[in-house]
Amino acid sequence: QVQLVETGGGLVNDGGSLTLSCATSGRSINLHAIGWFRQVPGKEREAISCISDTGDLTIYADSVKGRFTISRDNTKNTVLLQMNGLKPEDSSVYHCAADPGICIGLGGNVRLEYDYWGRGTQVTVSS
Repeated sequence: QVQLVETGGGLVNDGGSLTLSCATSGRSINLHAIGWFRQVPGKEREAISCISDTGDLTIYADSVKGRFTISRDNTKNTVLLQMNGLKPEDSSVYHCAADPGICIGLGGNVRLEYDYWGRGTQVTVSS
């Protein structure tokens, strides 16, 4: 069993920055890819980034490329999502998720399906 807990959300002004943290635990967690998603109620879930188990591979959705950076520290079982240049349209609940598979999903996009999910943290960007 794998557990994930997201922290670091909050309210920030347009153009501001936040760093989200995903604390992971459980069996063989360091052999899992970790992804970040966001979802606004009533809208489809958006996969925004993923990092491989070793940290060698990262992938981003076009909507966040160049503004967000994903990283992981396997000695601390933590994955970070550094978010810069935040926009009001980035407002959402952000979730991290884990899977023993790879980061690349259908069509070469960020992987969408994962075995384990965190509950999420709210990010609000004011205009």
